[in-house]
Amino acid sequence: MTKILFSPGKYIQGPGEINNVGKYAAGLGKKALILISAGGFRRNGQDILDGFETEDCTCEFEMFNGECSYNEIKRISALVEEKQCDLIIGVGGGKIFDTAKAVAYYEKTPVMICPTIASTDAPCSALSVIYTDEGVFEEYLFLPSNPNIVLLDTEIIAKSPVRLTMAGIGDALATYFEARACVESEATTCANGKATSAAYALAKLCFDTLMEEGYKAKVALEAGALTPAVEKIVEANTLLSGIGFESCGLAGAHAIHNGLTVLEECHSLYHGEKVAFGTIVQLVLENVPLEELEDIIEFCICVGLPVTLEQLGVTEITEEKIRAVAKAAAAETDTLHNMPFEVTEESTYNAILAANAYGHQYLGK
Repeated sequence: MTKILFSPGKYIQGPGEINNVGKYAAGLGKKALILISAGGFRRNGQDILDGFETEDCTCEFEMFNGECSYNEIKRISALVEEKQCDLIIGVGGGKIFDTAKAVAYYEKTPVMICPTIASTDAPCSALSVIYTDEGVFEEYLFLPSNPNIVLLDTEIIAKSPVRLTMAGIGDALATYFEARACVESEATTCANGKATSAAYALAKLCFDTLMEEGYKAKVALEAGALTPAVEKIVEANTLLSGIGFESCGLAGAHAIHNGLTVLEECHSLYHGEKVAFGTIVQLVLENVPLEELEDIIEFCICVGLPVTLEQLGVTEITEEKIRAVAKAAAAETDTLHNMPFEVTEESTYNAILAANAYGHQYLGK
């Protein structure tokens, strides 16, 4: 039984680090293509450019089209070849990271990931989540290696919308529960091996950090403050969750997320917000003790994560819609089957309905 742990080559986190992108890029290549959104360029482009001025590395910016789809990956790959770049840098959020990582894989270049938000655990992983151009989940693209460097400027993250960091908590919340399920079922992880004790310990540390620091970080961020609690949550959302999910495995929560992408009304929700609800569904499937279920639902409520389908945007709940979500989540190739017991489309359908009902119950307290 082979155990494998994946991690980025270097993880850098701290205030003001955006000014050092050029310094670290110079250790990886001579010409970088920087994939960024138009808004991200307005906010951070000049600081990044300034950091390249004294380095033996140049850069060119390219605006991201909005979806990590194969069409977008091909478009950026063509630009890398045309501009003769030997390094890809993704600056912004999860879909930019996943696109940058996929392009680096196809073009055989190093990749540097610079999150300006802490909304997912995507930055550290050797994985790209591929969607259609319309935003519907298509497949996971497993990559042979993790990013060479992950760099986070916590001053920038502290200025981002609080909802984004809370969405990151929602994504990270699933890490321990999915790890626990995969360890019990001895599932093959995203790293293509079995879970290591080290990765499982990081998944548990991720959960403990969220419970201890999550609400404190929310209050601090709402006040515009960068505190130790915020720093710990950024690390939990990004590094601890990233290594934990990849080297322990995904299970029910992310499969429910993938199922929810078939509903157009859920497309405006962030990845982690859907994963948070998926975590509650997974706990219902596991029939965990009431105390554990209560703790998670009440934690989600206190940090502003959705606990009902209505909060996910599904204002008109029909059997047809929920069965469509359950069918997609229970697809043969999805991670729902990493649970340590048989899960069917029917049991998933019932768990979604029950999770929604529990959410309403606790919101009504």
